[in-house]
Amino acid sequence: MLRIGNLPLPIGGDLEQLRRQAARALGVRPGALGEMEIVRQSIDARKRSNVHYVYTVEVSLPGERAVMGAAPGRGITLVERVPYSFPAVRRRSPCSPVVVGMGPAGLFAALFLARNGLPCVILERGQDIDRRTLDVGDFWATGVLDEGSNVQFGEGGAGAFSDGKLTTGTHDRRISAVLDALVEAGAPADVKYSHKPHIGTDVLREVVRTIRKELVSLGCDVRFGHKLAGLTVSGGALAGVEVETAQGKYLLAADALILAPGHSARDTFSMLRETGVAMERKNFAVGVRIEHRQRDISLQQYGPAWEQLPPSDYKLACHLPNGRSAFTFCVCPGGQVVAAASQQGGVVTNGMSLRARDGVNINGGLLVGVDPEDFPGDDVLAGIRFQERWEQAAYRLGGGCFRAPAQRVEDFLQSRPSEGPGAVVPTYRPGVVWTELSPCLPGYVTDTLRDALPLLDRKLHGFAGPDGVLTGVETRSSSPVRILRDDSLQSPLRGLYPCGEGAGYAGGIVSAAVDGIRVAEAVAGG
Repeated sequence: MLRIGNLPLPIGGDLEQLRRQAARALGVRPGALGEMEIVRQSIDARKRSNVHYVYTVEVSLPGERAVMGAAPGRGITLVERVPYSFPAVRRRSPCSPVVVGMGPAGLFAALFLARNGLPCVILERGQDIDRRTLDVGDFWATGVLDEGSNVQFGEGGAGAFSDGKLTTGTHDRRISAVLDALVEAGAPADVKYSHKPHIGTDVLREVVRTIRKELVSLGCDVRFGHKLAGLTVSGGALAGVEVETAQGKYLLAADALILAPGHSARDTFSMLRETGVAMERKNFAVGVRIEHRQRDISLQQYGPAWEQLPPSDYKLACHLPNGRSAFTFCVCPGGQVVAAASQQGGVVTNGMSLRARDGVNINGGLLVGVDPEDFPGDDVLAGIRFQERWEQAAYRLGGGCFRAPAQRVEDFLQSRPSEGPGAVVPTYRPGVVWTELSPCLPGYVTDTLRDALPLLDRKLHGFAGPDGVLTGVETRSSSPVRILRDDSLQSPLRGLYPCGEGAGYAGGIVSAAVDGIRVAEAVAGG
């Protein structure tokens, strides 16, 4: 196959035009090309008078080496695809592997084990995606939280109520296997080549349901409402797990436990500490959700062409003289700010978009990095206490019932309470209370955000516009702890395989799924 990069295509162009562009780059007739596959698609908006798509494609045709040598175009390479292959299975234990958590890490660990002849017992403390969607909808409508079934806990993990972003900074051979599996389960084909791929929370739920059905068909035992409550240890190795259900507790023999708990499983982290499982504190980030009108951001990014293009997003960051950094995170074009609490008495925000991204507003996390030196005490779970402190402060500031404190950007910069919205209407449910946000964030975080907003506005004009809405607080950007593991991907407690974002080894859907596959390989290797 020949890979051809940097092929421009005007807005509204079609595949036939793209094929002609590829042929021109190779110096051949379009009819000489065989199969053509899109590898990458992005938008070039550097000149607003000429906003266009840019593609990388792969094509097949006879005499590829000779054609490449004579081609007039640039960016042409000869490529040979090597598909991902799961290693040989050597595990011989009579015990089925146990997977805890059905977020991306747990799902993909179980999926690749099951596809290779090792069906698992899968324990998920939350509910299946259909029940969970109803429970979350009730919470957003009424402010009544189910601590066992919410945005954080249940089939699909926290990502099931997000934008379904598949961007990743990792370069791992398993990424293609993750994307192939998602498309096979119903994700749109463009996630395999889009520069900023996303599934959308509505489609992602269907994908998760389809993967679960495959797991069951392959012999997996999927148990919803079953929470990991303890570990049985013998001779420094895992011997079993204690499981808690609404009907009581039971013991399950296990010598291989893939622990993919998600970043909000605070009671699980406490249990692990009490059991003596090695963990360490790690850095994460806290802040707010910032919300603008989507049309304003798209117009600023794309100019007059914005109505002909998908909703734009952004990625902004700056480093401040105080040594702190502020950055945007998990931006949701055409989306909504969502209530993402998993405990009573604490407000947590996140963002979500449907596949169409057709909402009026765009929102993103606006965060400041924090590290273990910012958490008082030497407790390994001090980061969790830190999160809880500010979530509870936001709950009090919102007046209860999980209403969130909110403030207009102009008022935030002037350190004065807001009395109501301007042009941007907040999307958070169960609703917001207009106030001043400083009581629900550390002083150095609010100071950093105030200093950062004008700097970020220079990069994206209007970002610090007066009517932007800040909704607090966002504290669950990543796990506050890391469950230690060695080169075998096991904890010092042998047979325990920490995995995914909650264990401190991933930062999004794709990287978590990749880590799940890596751990599955380790378990299968015996």
